[in-house]
Amino acid sequence: MRRTAMSLFAAAAIAEAISWLALLTGMVVKYGPPQNEIGVKIFGPIHGGLFIAYVLLVLAVARLGRWRWWITLVALICAVPPFATVFFERWARRRRLLEPEPAEPVPAAAR
Repeated sequence: MRRTAMSLFAAAAIAEAISWLALLTGMVVKYGPPQNEIGVKIFGPIHGGLFIAYVLLVLAVARLGRWRWWITLVALICAVPPFATVFFERWARRRRLLEPEPAEPVPAAAR
């Protein structure tokens, strides 16, 4: 279960960042010369859904990984600025916060 949650978290972080790019592009088209709202109408709800998925996965992964409160708070704050979720995911991976559950230690008597 933990491995699945960690994988989903990484995928959600990247997908949320990509949806930010799509939404920002849609906003440029909406307010730029074409003045067409179709990009915002399509990518707004997609980004909103991925935002919610990322937040829920942060809470799940933080609980499973027993993250400290401040790490969880930083992960949640990273959902707001564009592309910050990718930077947080990479940072967390480097610090092994997204590692699957370690194997059970072998008792000394069984060696």
